Amino acid sequence: MGRVSGKVVFITGAASGMGRAHALRLAGEGATLAITDRNEAGLADTLAAVQASGAEAAAWPHDVTDEAAWQRVVDAACARFGGIDVLVNNAGISHRTASVLDLAADEWDRVMAVNARGVFLGVRTVGRRMRDRGRGGSIINISSVFGIVGGALASAYCASKGAVRLLTKAAAADLAEFDIRVNSVHPGLIDTPMLDGLLAKEGEARQRMLGVQLQRRAAAPDEVSAAVLFLASDESSFMTGSELVVDGGWTAR
Repeated sequence: MGRVSGKVVFITGAASGMGRAHALRLAGEGATLAITDRNEAGLADTLAAVQASGAEAAAWPHDVTDEAAWQRVVDAACARFGGIDVLVNNAGISHRTASVLDLAADEWDRVMAVNARGVFLGVRTVGRRMRDRGRGGSIINISSVFGIVGGALASAYCASKGAVRLLTKAAAADLAEFDIRVNSVHPGLIDTPMLDGLLAKEGEARQRMLGVQLQRRAAAPDEVSAAVLFLASDESSFMTGSELVVDGGWTAR
């Protein structure tokens, strides 16, 4: 029996990178998956990979900034699978490297809409379903090491991920009476398409950032998925409002 057997897990941003890794890791441990993303082609690839592993799964296109879309996809997932036990708020974006003095307001708004508003809408929409169902649940919000420390040329990203960190703690306080746990995960540098895009034009930036970590490498997405699996499972039953840092020693300095 897998570590999350019998659980229905809803994962946003599942088309690639960490979202796909989370889906495959949880499927391999017995979860039934409801996965979403704006990237329909990538989402279809993830769905095929999950189903090929033998897991039951369904996928829906989804813009996490859209309140009505959240209601629609959560209704569909609950109708299909009977409810949701675990939410992984994974969808997120970065922005071009730029000083806070040069960042455009619409760039700020776009990052905050996906990374902060999207997580809030997920916590609220799925949290209501979990409350009404009366069986508790686990909500896992993917933040970042930049939700704990600041980073040059990344003001909107840092602000959005810091918002996720404290939203997690506030939501944990609100939802504890319903036996709904809310925790955040804070990855460091992870080998994903987002990291490649962020550093593509930055020359030595990747090595410079890796130099901050005690472990001087980028992690594989599945190394973060191990933390997500722990929080999704009953093994973390006495954790809520916590931040699980997977950063290669970035914040140890």
